[in-house]
Amino acid sequence: MTNMDLKLRSRRLRKNEVIRSLVQETVLSPAQFIAPVFVHEGNEPEIKINSMPGIYQFSLDRVLKHIEELCKNEIKSIILFGIPNLKDKEATSAFNERGIIQRANKKIKEAFPDVLLVNDTCLCEYMEHGHCGIVLGDEVLNDPTLDVIKKTAVSQAVSGADIIAPSGMMDGMVAVIRNALDQNGFQDVAIMSYAVKYASAFYGPFREAAESTPQFGDRKSYQMNPANKREAICEALTDEKEGADIIMVKPAMPYLDIISAVKEKVNLPIAAYNVSGEYSMIKAAAQNGWIDGNKAILEMLIGIKRAGADIIISYFAKDILKILNNLK
Repeated sequence: MTNMDLKLRSRRLRKNEVIRSLVQETVLSPAQFIAPVFVHEGNEPEIKINSMPGIYQFSLDRVLKHIEELCKNEIKSIILFGIPNLKDKEATSAFNERGIIQRANKKIKEAFPDVLLVNDTCLCEYMEHGHCGIVLGDEVLNDPTLDVIKKTAVSQAVSGADIIAPSGMMDGMVAVIRNALDQNGFQDVAIMSYAVKYASAFYGPFREAAESTPQFGDRKSYQMNPANKREAICEALTDEKEGADIIMVKPAMPYLDIISAVKEKVNLPIAAYNVSGEYSMIKAAAQNGWIDGNKAILEMLIGIKRAGADIIISYFAKDILKILNNLK
């Protein structure tokens, strides 16, 4: 090989850490992350999630300490999931002004006014059957569910939510939430829509954490078929037209092509949910010594960002600053 053959040497820009950092195309920052937080209505300060090592349900009092720890690690955005004492067929605890989310919102905003507070606006945690909507027989009804989602969104905004995040995959959910928020004086409360949410096997550990396993059937009649890509674009564009401010793709890792495709089609920020199953797989492999956990976490999160995610919801959010600092 002659000198002429080697005018292009890609390794020149890989020579040392300084130059590699200088030309790095994809950069992670704690500011881009949202940490999921589970809050329960009981007195136990922390309830361990067996399938998600390091993740807990927190009591109303203990959750404030957890958020303080997140803030110390430069995580200033959280998405809140509530586990109520009362579950019924109408999800009444979801929109009760004394509900677990509503009380948590008020306490969190009083203690941490600068924390960006996202509320998951779904009904599965509040339904005795574990589905995301009103049920008749074995069917999850779309339009009656919208009435409950609308009330829930307004109650969350009243109690302090900055962003409403509807995750039930009901047709028209963004439009009814936007109208209800606007009519009640919450024009500045944003909507982060779970616009592209697949019926995924990777949600298993979350269902333990949120106590939301369906008591019959599955969620395939409202969550998306993992084989479909064009449908994802349709869902994202529909929610953009209905008034969403942020479009989410869930899960993240098996759907990097979907994140990229949605990014190309919509003019809104894209969020990706690095879900419980993705978290638990990395944790289990690291605990068994099969992989370097921190390196695998970083590689996975960079992949999600590189695919086009502007925002990453991840159970690894609390560790990202430590992982990034350890690289320096």
